Amino acid sequence: MMQELPDEHATRAFGARLAATCPLRGLVFLQGDLGAGKTTLVRAFLRALGHVGPVKSPTYTLVEPYEIGGRRILHFDLYRLADPEELEYLGVREDMDDATLNLVEWPSQGDGWLPVPDLVLSLSASGEGRRLELSSGTDAGREWVARILENPPENERLSG
Repeated sequence: MMQELPDEHATRAFGARLAATCPLRGLVFLQGDLGAGKTTLVRAFLRALGHVGPVKSPTYTLVEPYEIGGRRILHFDLYRLADPEELEYLGVREDMDDATLNLVEWPSQGDGWLPVPDLVLSLSASGEGRRLELSSGTDAGREWVARILENPPENERLSG
C-alpha cells in the first residue's frame, strides 16, 4: 500500500490512523533516511494512543519505553548499533516479548537478529512531503493493513 503524505499534518494523521487500528502487540519496522519522518510518525502514533508526555527519538538511549492504557510499547532506534549482537547483550530479546508493541527505527542495523516484522513502514521524500509504503510480513500484519484499508479517512487517497 502506498500513501502520499504531503506535509507533517498528513504524517501525524496517518500515525493516528495507525494507532486507531493497531493490535495490543506486534513488531513494526520504520525505514527511511535521516529526516524521513519516522519519529514524527511514532510521536503521532503514541499521542493518538493517549501519551501526553514528551516523545523523543531514542537514538542515544536505544529504547524508550511507554505504558499507555495498560499497554506496553517500546520505541527502538538502532541507528547507532554497531553489531546486531549488541541487542542480545543489552537484553532486548526479553524486552520484545509477546505482550509488547515494538516500534523499531533503523531495523537494518539488527539484521539477522530481529524477527519478521508484522508491519514495515518505509518513508521517503516526495516533493515537499513524504511517501509511505506499508507492507506486512505476518498474518497479524496483514490483518492490521486490512483494518487500515477498511475505513480510510475521506481526505486520504490510498493506492496499492
